[in-house]
Amino acid sequence: MEGTSTVPDTSAASTTPATPVTSVPPVQPVPPTPPVPLSALLAREDLGLRHIAGPVDPDTVIHWAHTSEMADPYPYLLGGELLLTAGVHIPEAAGSGTYFDDYVSRIVAAGGAALGFGLAPVHDTVPRALVAACDTYGLPLLEVPPQTTFSGVARAVWQLMAQARLAELRRVTEAQQSLAAAAARPDPVAAVLRQLAQRVGGWAVLYGPEGAELARAGRTPKDGPVAALGTLAAVVRPGATQPAVPPGPTPPLAPAPTPTPSSATDTVGGTHLAAYALGGGRGFVLGVAAPRRDPGDHTIASVAAVLLSLLTGEQQSGSGSARSAALVRLLLGAAPEEVAPLLGGDRWTVVHARPAADGPAPDAVAASALGAALGSALIDTGGSVVRVLVPGDREPTAQQGWICGVSAAVGPHEWASADGQAARALARARATRTPLVRHGERPALADLVPPADAAAHARALLAPIAATPALTETLRTWLSLHGSWDRTAVALSVHRNTVRQRIARCAALLEADLDDADVRMELWFALRET
Repeated sequence: MEGTSTVPDTSAASTTPATPVTSVPPVQPVPPTPPVPLSALLAREDLGLRHIAGPVDPDTVIHWAHTSEMADPYPYLLGGELLLTAGVHIPEAAGSGTYFDDYVSRIVAAGGAALGFGLAPVHDTVPRALVAACDTYGLPLLEVPPQTTFSGVARAVWQLMAQARLAELRRVTEAQQSLAAAAARPDPVAAVLRQLAQRVGGWAVLYGPEGAELARAGRTPKDGPVAALGTLAAVVRPGATQPAVPPGPTPPLAPAPTPTPSSATDTVGGTHLAAYALGGGRGFVLGVAAPRRDPGDHTIASVAAVLLSLLTGEQQSGSGSARSAALVRLLLGAAPEEVAPLLGGDRWTVVHARPAADGPAPDAVAASALGAALGSALIDTGGSVVRVLVPGDREPTAQQGWICGVSAAVGPHEWASADGQAARALARARATRTPLVRHGERPALADLVPPADAAAHARALLAPIAATPALTETLRTWLSLHGSWDRTAVALSVHRNTVRQRIARCAALLEADLDDADVRMELWFALRET
């Protein structure tokens, strides 16, 4: 009777297509289960498997284990199996005819990955004719010792597959997190492409609606794959030219137009290619080229395609018609509070943002990505500052790669005032190098002075004692303890008279009256900057 193992099903092994293969699959929430390398199964000491015939190829993989005692297992194989048999089906005179050649050739034709032959209770050794046939047809042959059961081999395959799946899920999860973080950077498109290229170990490119390369990242493949990837991108681009109808009489009913696929794959010169049409129907396409294609790569590329769709498309917090209506009414003299309901809220927060690193002003794509992260499509890119009008029910948070100033939540009639609040908050954030500052937070004295100016003032003021660390530390401790001689002596583990002598020396060198509260405040401010 035909038997099967309980190893879970996985996707079939990929092949190299002669022409591009197109499909319209949904985005996979998780990658398919990776196959198991045959070498990993042979490395299991508890199984004791021995490779006795056939090629030794490190790329040979197994998708599942299957047990069969049929003389012709071809109808029961899907491809990629480790076929296990105890040789019950072998007739007594098999060695003198073509039985083993026929048997092995049928396994190879069905796509079997390897053959495992169990010793005992039927055969004490693997038939020599079977070994010769496996060598002839290039089928790996494993000797299964008597103490190893077929169910044990199947369980080992399942365990290795579970480990590989866990590792692949971890890889995909880490890739998703890094891609999301890249999309929040000031240069989101380039950052997403860099992360994608790094995660798949290849090359990623963004094509524009006309087919031109807008951005690329990673190791550029040779000319052949580059040109083939551009051709593949044209296949998935909306409005792509469909195959011409052959000449002849017009049929009574025209055939339905072939829908444009959302993705396409191909392999050229050993390089795996994939193209993904970005959402929005604006003609942007993501292309990926990699030397190998792991099970999770499609999921990772799909996540990147979704992010790039958001970055290249128009972000909308409400309908486009509502925003247009609000703009028209403002231009025709309507009050802000009258048009605010069209935009989706009664209270609003203004955010001013600048890139954390000094560089060129953010472009429209970077500003769009920031607005999407803050939850608003109401964005203004003017010079080096991006202004975003955020609905009051959404709490702006710090964004990686940006310095932000946030106003209080106000009604539409106070938008102008909130704009000033956000500008002042951004100035404080830049002065203190804080990722996000909100209006209304109590600023410290140091927040009012640019860091460079404060440090220069501190160096100049404390220069007379800077060369003597003992004096600087004593003055710092003494001021922090409100001028207490005894507590300062205890804190520094010195005699109180030593404290008095050092403070007197500081007063003399600084030419300052340390009994003056203003002098103490200025010195304390300077000491905090050193």
